[in-house]
Amino acid sequence: MKTRFYGAVLTAVALLTSTACTASHDAASPESKAGGGGTRTVRPVAGCGTGAWTDPADLSPTRTPARCDSGAPAPHPLAKPRKLTIATGTLSAEYVAPLQVALEKGEFKKEGLDVTLKVLPTPDSLPLLAKGDIDALWAAPEAAVMNGVRGGFDIRWVAANFSPDPKSKSGLWVRLKDGESGDRVKMAGRRMGTMIGKGSVIAYPMEKALGRHGGGLDEIRYQQLGSADVLTALQNGGVDSAWLLDPVWRTVDGKPGYAFLGGQPLGEPLGGMLYGPGLLNDDVDAGVALLRAYIRTVNTYFAADYKTDATFVTYLAKLLKTDEAVLRSTPSLRMDWEIRAGTTDRLQAAYRAQGVAEGESLPESKTVDRALYEEAVGHRP
Repeated sequence: MKTRFYGAVLTAVALLTSTACTASHDAASPESKAGGGGTRTVRPVAGCGTGAWTDPADLSPTRTPARCDSGAPAPHPLAKPRKLTIATGTLSAEYVAPLQVALEKGEFKKEGLDVTLKVLPTPDSLPLLAKGDIDALWAAPEAAVMNGVRGGFDIRWVAANFSPDPKSKSGLWVRLKDGESGDRVKMAGRRMGTMIGKGSVIAYPMEKALGRHGGGLDEIRYQQLGSADVLTALQNGGVDSAWLLDPVWRTVDGKPGYAFLGGQPLGEPLGGMLYGPGLLNDDVDAGVALLRAYIRTVNTYFAADYKTDATFVTYLAKLLKTDEAVLRSTPSLRMDWEIRAGTTDRLQAAYRAQGVAEGESLPESKTVDRALYEEAVGHRP
């Protein structure tokens, strides 16, 4: 069943299809303007060796994320400074920390970029991104994004954000009924509380978790709730299950009557940076520069378990305007700029199961572009 949400997105798609451009790495064009991986010269980058790239087909949960040396890749300032706007749904979530740190530490400025982070929901951002009113979106390839690309938006997922630590229990939690245990739960027919609703990237890990417990995405009932209400509804019986994020899950962890059924796959990021036609086609130099600053920030400040550095956690809590004790209560995220092979295929399959996908699945060539981050670290495909 189509919702008003996706109807609105598709209406915007129809209005903006005429502005869409062809994909950035399909056709030859001058190096200084556009053209993508096939036309741009990729040179070795100091401090970014063989560990700066991993095979996209490697889906191992124990895969070590790509890394360069601290401070690498070094800045390569643009000949002409560029103002960029990145939309994000929040500025306080931990997964936004690399952007916040890059801005505060001047990593964007080192590239000749004047970056503004603008809080804007993904549905509102998509038409603006496709039209060029904003330059990038820090979000995820949700169903709305896939439907927008299918309708003509020239948008690609160009860099990832993170995967969870193995100790994290951010994900699907359930209230156990009499006779049930964590490995014996029947999910079909249960009501799930979520602040996202249908069409989010969590559909993919939810489908995996539900499949292990006698349910499916089309066999549960969704109840969309505010972020402050999801846990309360689970605790008072208003819903039978809920998707609990960091650090909310710690409230029920270890308590009788609750079980964790699964979360985001280890080693597989499900979100990150999305580019529109401006950075994909018209100013690829700026697109690479933006990712170079982001990658350098990860390598310098988030390369390993950054929460072992008490001073940095204090700094991060102030920057994100969040409680320091809350930030310390969950494991560090595994920051990861690389996109795994087939992720958007798996996401689209989950969206179809929820009934929010339009038409046939899009091939990865229409949804993902790894060439910009590969150029930033000097990897030749």
